[in-house]
Amino acid sequence: MMSCKRATEQMSQKLDAPLSLLEKMSLGAHLMMCGKCSRCQKQLEQLHRVCQKRSETST
Repeated sequence: MMSCKRATEQMSQKLDAPLSLLEKMSLGAHLMMCGKCSRCQKQLEQLHRVCQKRSETST
């Protein structure tokens, strides 16, 4: 199983570029078993959406 540190790195990478199939599967498996990383994923996605909306409205 991947470490939480590696999972958070992949979560961040996922926001910038698509992950490979193997990376998606590995991250998905980790997120199903790790509640803390699952919560972190949701928070990162929400933060990313807020930042995108903010940058769109400021231009």
